[in-house]
Amino acid sequence: MKLTTKDAKNLLKEFSKNPQNKEWITHSICVGNCAYKIAKELGINANKARVLGYIHDIGKGIEGEEDHIVKGYVYIKSLGYDSEYANICLTHSYLNHDVNCTLGGIPNNIPYRTNFIKHHKYSIYEKVINICDLMCGTRPMTLEKRIIDIVTRRGLYPNSQYQIKEAFKLKKQIDKMLGYDLYELFPHIK
Repeated sequence: MKLTTKDAKNLLKEFSKNPQNKEWITHSICVGNCAYKIAKELGINANKARVLGYIHDIGKGIEGEEDHIVKGYVYIKSLGYDSEYANICLTHSYLNHDVNCTLGGIPNNIPYRTNFIKHHKYSIYEKVINICDLMCGTRPMTLEKRIIDIVTRRGLYPNSQYQIKEAFKLKKQIDKMLGYDLYELFPHIK
């Protein structure tokens, strides 16, 4: 079953009843709106990109942030939506098909997640959500600013440098696909 923008907004609206969810919902809306803009320029389905951005962190509304990736995946699947919508919950935090390629430190070992990330072929939509997740706090910003924001709040980990390098490689890939610097779409962040 397809997930529409209206459906995604309704899911976020349900979670917004808890004031503790405000920050991740604002972040998710930012990711979705940035993904829409990038997808439109790439000539792919911009509404689908927006929906994926809106729901990528939905697991944070389910009993807190810990293991939100798997919780979001299970939640979206339980609602009967197509796998690509659930998959974004698993793939949005990891670059390079590696669960250790994340800014949040070395994650707990969840064999299903690790195997999925290792063997899943990322779609262009998943790559767009990856870069948007790295560019958005509650508003869009450069990777440099966002990485400083994350590291200031969460600290540095042994895998941080690896993830930062891969984030800039992903940006270069997106730049190449666009044919110009991604930041040109967001002139206010430069």
